[in-house]
Amino acid sequence: HQSHTSFSVANAPDEPHIEQLVGECRVMRQLKRLISRIAPSPSSVMVVGESGTGKEVVARAIHKLSGRRNKPFIAINCAAIPEQLLESELFGYVKGAFTGASANGKTGLIQAANTGTLFLDEIGDMPLMLQAKLLRAIEAREILPIGASSPIQVDIRIISATNQNLAQFIAEGKFREDLFYRLNVIPITLPPLRERQEDIELLVHYFLHLHTRRLGSVYPGIAPDVVEILRKHRWPGNLRELSNLMEYLVNVVPSGEVIDSTLLPPNLLNNGTTEQSDVTEVSEAHLSLDDAGGTALEEMEKQMIREALSRHNSKKQVADELGIGIATLYRKIKKYELLNT
Repeated sequence: HQSHTSFSVANAPDEPHIEQLVGECRVMRQLKRLISRIAPSPSSVMVVGESGTGKEVVARAIHKLSGRRNKPFIAINCAAIPEQLLESELFGYVKGAFTGASANGKTGLIQAANTGTLFLDEIGDMPLMLQAKLLRAIEAREILPIGASSPIQVDIRIISATNQNLAQFIAEGKFREDLFYRLNVIPITLPPLRERQEDIELLVHYFLHLHTRRLGSVYPGIAPDVVEILRKHRWPGNLRELSNLMEYLVNVVPSGEVIDSTLLPPNLLNNGTTEQSDVTEVSEAHLSLDDAGGTALEEMEKQMIREALSRHNSKKQVADELGIGIATLYRKIKKYELLNT
């Protein structure tokens, strides 16, 4: 029953969906506040973050806190389905639409998500031809299944996710700018785990509980020096990597004993403090936008900074609201020529 995306804990509070976003660091608190604010709206959301940062967990949290919570939540990974199948998966087809089509036709996932939420993961991998068709569906609020003569009305909220730099894709002609604006009404950027060091201990216990319950094991203790080693790890696989490691440790720790450093895989013991120097400044949920090109994203960031500057007298308050350091704020003010704001 446990999928790689549902991080709920059986004894969590009655509203477990924000709790699934485990973490108390400032970025996570801001993220939870943001999700609570935007959940009731039908506007499109785009979640950006490295692989394994919990993008689908965020999408499900938004759905569960919205008025659509009792309606379908349909998730599709655009990178996992071959290009020639993706169109029929998304839009469906009528019977006899093409050779090999099911005799009864097929309901597409967009139609299946009607009145609910459609989660498009790895949206950057959607072929351009389908991007055009999706854009039409969003604008007209209707879809045309393959082979159909009349469109079908749909009412869906779209949450998309990517770990790629879509601004760069737009510049290279791989992603439609008009679709980007339709999907990126509310941008949310998830921090990588290496920027959430203060949450590591909480997450370690969370995943240990999750896996001991799932595997029917005894909950093991964990030595403080192990937590320290885990804090210093770079976590290229983010939450997925940490969850995996905790599952491994639950399996190998002798029953009733404490997890100590002798049980850790060698790769964790080798990369201690040496790599810590290049941990970049922690950046906030929806502001850590990629510096590599991208006028659309930069324009959005500039607008957010301008609005925050107009709300506060002190730069410190602005930096706190945006969740970035004061030095980063000054750098961005200079970059966007907002000095007189």
